[in-house]
Amino acid sequence: MQTVLLVIHLFVALALIGVILLQRSEGGALGIGGGNGGAGSIFSARGVGNALTRATAFLAVAFFVTSIALTVLATRGGVGGSAFDKATPAAQPAGNAPAAPATNEAAPVLPNLGGQPQTPSVPTNQ
Repeated sequence: MQTVLLVIHLFVALALIGVILLQRSEGGALGIGGGNGGAGSIFSARGVGNALTRATAFLAVAFFVTSIALTVLATRGGVGGSAFDKATPAAQPAGNAPAAPATNEAAPVLPNLGGQPQTPSVPTNQ
């Protein structure tokens, strides 16, 4: 159902773009739909303008209805939650996993090798 509604929504959006571009405007639009009210045309310039205005209004209403329907289907028809909530964490490779920190254990005592002092010496300016 959601796929069918999405396809209808896309067709309505493309038709709405086309109808808007066909309308005659004062400025720099394509203005294909108006002008030349000659004897060979079916509509006069005013008739074409009225038809395109009505078509634009109808397509705008259809666009909003399909948008709201898609939103309702996405929020109530789905399982819910985010796509990030549904994602499973990637498993780490066994060889590269860091060792877990020691808990409740004393730090290992390192042997004193080479006669070095256990505590670092601090230089003094004497």
